[in-house]
Amino acid sequence: MPVQHTSNELMVSLVRAGHLATFEELPALVAKKADFAGLSQARFYLADHQQQVLREVTGEGDDARRGGRDLPVDGSPAGQAYVTGVTVREEQEGRYWVPILEGAERLGVLHVCYPGDPDRSAMRDLAALVGLLVIAKRSNSDAYARLIRTRSMSVSAEMQWTLMPPGTFADARVTISAATEPAYDNAGDSFDYALVGDTAHLAIFDAMGHDNAAGLIANLAVGAFRNERRKGTPLSHIHQGVEGTLIQEFVRTRFATAILAELNLVTGEMNWVNCGHLPPILIRGGQVRELECEPSHPLGMDLGLPVTVCCEPLQPGDRVLLYTDGIIEARDSRGHEFGVDRFADFIIRHQVDNMPVPETLRRLMHAVLGYHHDRLNDDATVLFCEWHG
Repeated sequence: MPVQHTSNELMVSLVRAGHLATFEELPALVAKKADFAGLSQARFYLADHQQQVLREVTGEGDDARRGGRDLPVDGSPAGQAYVTGVTVREEQEGRYWVPILEGAERLGVLHVCYPGDPDRSAMRDLAALVGLLVIAKRSNSDAYARLIRTRSMSVSAEMQWTLMPPGTFADARVTISAATEPAYDNAGDSFDYALVGDTAHLAIFDAMGHDNAAGLIANLAVGAFRNERRKGTPLSHIHQGVEGTLIQEFVRTRFATAILAELNLVTGEMNWVNCGHLPPILIRGGQVRELECEPSHPLGMDLGLPVTVCCEPLQPGDRVLLYTDGIIEARDSRGHEFGVDRFADFIIRHQVDNMPVPETLRRLMHAVLGYHHDRLNDDATVLFCEWHG
């Protein structure tokens, strides 16, 4: 029987072995190293795009999951760990399900067995390292891309998922999270965020159309937005660079609406520009208010309308929602829209229940889909930002 390694020895050994490992080699590597720490039957599962199932990574087959199981997010011990972010133990079998996180981004769960009551820090350390390895390997692995999809994906959606940043980021000052549907057919919705110094840049785009051209417009808009802000262009002029790029390619025949925003993480001051888009929603306690700002024209139309930079001083705990019309325009069987009030109330209720932000958005998207008979006629995207103060 091998000598059990300490948690630190396990981490160092796994990091060194993982440098040159491929994504497909991770399951065997993790299981081998976990055995030396007394954590048997180690295997891990990753969530699909819609966060409905957790898919076992076996390292076998084109999707690295041949022979693996799918576990439901709703109604399983593994799903409970994923949803809550807390380790779950199945008492009778000594089986543990440990959430795999990269910062605040939820990736999946780690399964290990241990008789009795183990030092759970070793499990958490192992899960954390698995998360880092998955992040490091996923960008160059088609096996990963195949693993986390449960059906075929359109070309435009392929572009959007490659383009968009991770679904969740959090630190001591801010939490940012986003979700989009339909996950496999998204055409022209996209979001972006980034932090630099004491500023958080936020943006949401809704490109005209529901075809591959809409995906191209959204990709161009996000790319131009990033290019302008990384050049140091002030918010009041970023839209000009984005619009110029769109006009150069589409000559005023296609456009995208957008909200471009900056949040000062020290003072809480949020500045934004509305380019023909729906106004942001501010949730302060239980109160909901649309943040009105004189809109300019959609990006790419070159109508010459003035651009107004609006400002809202946030208070600690304030939540701002940027969203596209697909969220509120989903209709039930009687033709009633999901609506702004239902949208904001959903966020408030789940936050009162202390639901993690990514889980709130996961449930929101499933609620919107369910409201519209599980098939949306338009893309639906939401970007959530909470300033902690």
